Amino acid sequence: MSLIKAHREDMSDTVRDKAARLLKKRGSISSLGSHEIKAKEFLGKTKDSMSTVSYMDEPGHHDDILRPPVQMENTYQLGPAKYFPVAAVNNILKDVVTSYLEEEKYEAELCRQMTKTISEVIKARVKDLMIPRYKIIVLIYIGQLGKQSMQIGSRCLWDTASDTFSSYAFKNRSLFAVAKVYAVYFE
Repeated sequence: MSLIKAHREDMSDTVRDKAARLLKKRGSISSLGSHEIKAKEFLGKTKDSMSTVSYMDEPGHHDDILRPPVQMENTYQLGPAKYFPVAAVNNILKDVVTSYLEEEKYEAELCRQMTKTISEVIKARVKDLMIPRYKIIVLIYIGQLGKQSMQIGSRCLWDTASDTFSSYAFKNRSLFAVAKVYAVYFE
């Protein structure tokens, strides 16, 4: 047991070193405290403190190679040329959720995996509609059907002229599901 713990500590030190090196190159060390970096440099080992680092890519694949920023020209397009088709997305939601959950019984682990699968399928089918300049956000809630109630709320910055959403609620004898697709126009 202590051998596993020592291996985990060595792994976390390695990951922390890579993260510190990457953050130094990018010029940001906000998630690693400066005392941890100095202690690492002078003593070779950090204190027993936890720090978190957010990765854009998987750690270890492209640590030393920085991608140059992509320069894009301004389009000066303030509104969408093609609006988001809410009716078509409602049909996609109904079709996908019903086909995946119609005969299913509620099992916590199965439903957890189904939320990931269903959301990826919905996102792929909505992206196949090829509506330019919209960011697509898909949320799926699946729960056991009982004598409970549930309220779902969400907030975001919203432009009523171009941003929209679609929603579909499903239920069978064992479970309920709520699927939502938010379409946010990207200027």
